Amino acid sequence: MAKDLEIGDKAPAFSMTRDGGGQVSLGALAGKNVVVYFYPKDDTPGCTTEALDFTRLKPEFDKANTEVIGISRDTAAKHDKFAAKHKLAVTLGADEDGAVTEAYGVWKEKSLYGKKYMGIERATFLIDATGIIRRIWPKVKVKGHADEVLAAVRAL
Repeated sequence: MAKDLEIGDKAPAFSMTRDGGGQVSLGALAGKNVVVYFYPKDDTPGCTTEALDFTRLKPEFDKANTEVIGISRDTAAKHDKFAAKHKLAVTLGADEDGAVTEAYGVWKEKSLYGKKYMGIERATFLIDATGIIRRIWPKVKVKGHADEVLAAVRAL
């Protein structure tokens, strides 16, 4: 079990298949700020709202030299359907083997109706242009979150 990441830590490197084909990697984005938001599952109500909110603000993130990447354990094919259905403009990374969710410490034991299971805890990381974590939002509540992240990016 990796220690929990903290502000000031170097962000764990990653490379994975993304929606639309191809790869997304942290290394390829050097020199840009990167918002990495982890979400449980494509096309569920909270995850859809979060993706739409980040999509709505994408032009503002672009102006702030910031790439937004949503990551779940869904396949790239599921990401493609999710992105097309909702006209999403953010990159969706497919962490099918779970290496990235593990590295970022968001693969957690959860509970639903008394049943325990493993799943992604909704969390967001703001990584600066040098690869250092500048903000962490654990246990994200979706409403207003993308706007809060944009304000933090602008404050860098």
